[in-house]
Amino acid sequence: HDITPNAMDEQRVLAQLEEMQMRDSLRTFNGLVERCFGECVTGFRSKSLTDVEDKCVKACAEKYFNHARRVGQRFGELSQKQQEELMKQMQGQK
Repeated sequence: HDITPNAMDEQRVLAQLEEMQMRDSLRTFNGLVERCFGECVTGFRSKSLTDVEDKCVKACAEKYFNHARRVGQRFGELSQKQQEELMKQMQGQK
């Protein structure tokens, strides 16, 4: 069960992509926690959130994820457009 150099390169690239995605997810999560905690949590008298804080955190998280989804969609659209333009250029060079 030999692994070709190309397959090894592919595995290495996939591992790097997974690591980058994990770091990005952690960065997103940390940003969400920082932002929503800073905006919503005002009292430190109890271990749990007040109803107002809880509602604020939920709304903040929803906004944050909606924004992240829109940014991701836009990035995907731009990336696809760039790939299409690159393919056109490559076809024009042949």
